[in-house]
Amino acid sequence: MTDFAAWIGRTRTASDLVTPRLLAEFRATLAPHLAPVAEGHALPALHWCLAPETPPADALGPDGHAAKGGFLPPVPLPRRMWAGGQIETIAELRVGDLVTRTETVRDVAFKEGRSGTLCFVTVDHAMATERGVAIRERQDIVYREAAAAQAGRPVEAERDSAEAYARVWAVPATPTLLFRYSAMTFNGHRFHYDQPYATQVEGYADLVVHGPMQATLLMNLAATLLDRAPRSFAYRGVSPMTANQTFRVCGRLTETGFEGVTLDEASRVCMRARGEG
Repeated sequence: MTDFAAWIGRTRTASDLVTPRLLAEFRATLAPHLAPVAEGHALPALHWCLAPETPPADALGPDGHAAKGGFLPPVPLPRRMWAGGQIETIAELRVGDLVTRTETVRDVAFKEGRSGTLCFVTVDHAMATERGVAIRERQDIVYREAAAAQAGRPVEAERDSAEAYARVWAVPATPTLLFRYSAMTFNGHRFHYDQPYATQVEGYADLVVHGPMQATLLMNLAATLLDRAPRSFAYRGVSPMTANQTFRVCGRLTETGFEGVTLDEASRVCMRARGEG
């Protein structure tokens, strides 16, 4: 595979306001599965809706995302997913804050996984207000081979039981939910709204539920159980979650904080998360 060392260290910045409208849209999309917060404070993981990339229509790739080769390297693998990451919450965002996000490409690494060749791109984020840095984050993006190239490589699904957790939220993964979250985050990835593309081109069973939306729900469940947003929150995608089913967001307290999962209707683990502090 191509050496993308030249992309390591690239940075870009963007700014956005935490507006009452954005907070209202966030609540309307994800309630009642949100943590209680003080009046005028942003909800956990709302920052993923701020300053989204806004490429023009003629600068999109075939998957609906910005074409590769700009800020992110032109990885020669066609399927892209948000694989996981870690969030450090230093201070809560508030309505009216002007938030500036600085992104830096930390690493680009190719690996051989159970499902074939993978490329992981790691991006660091720092989000600051006039009061200083509020959030630091590591984002892991994974690129995979085409669906046809993965045929014949079955991967045994990891399973868990919702009964093992203290709190369970049941969330209907409707196409409307996926559309509204995509709209809030200006996410043009076609596998969230274009069912023929999701099933026939990318090889999924149905539309794909956003990784950051699952992480948002897990982080809000953690904040609900802990009575505060965890200072450190790490999450990892395990298996794709698809739409037109009711999935479960499960969580429990541990000696060090919080642990949780999202489960599909077959009890497959789609995401795991831990929160501390």
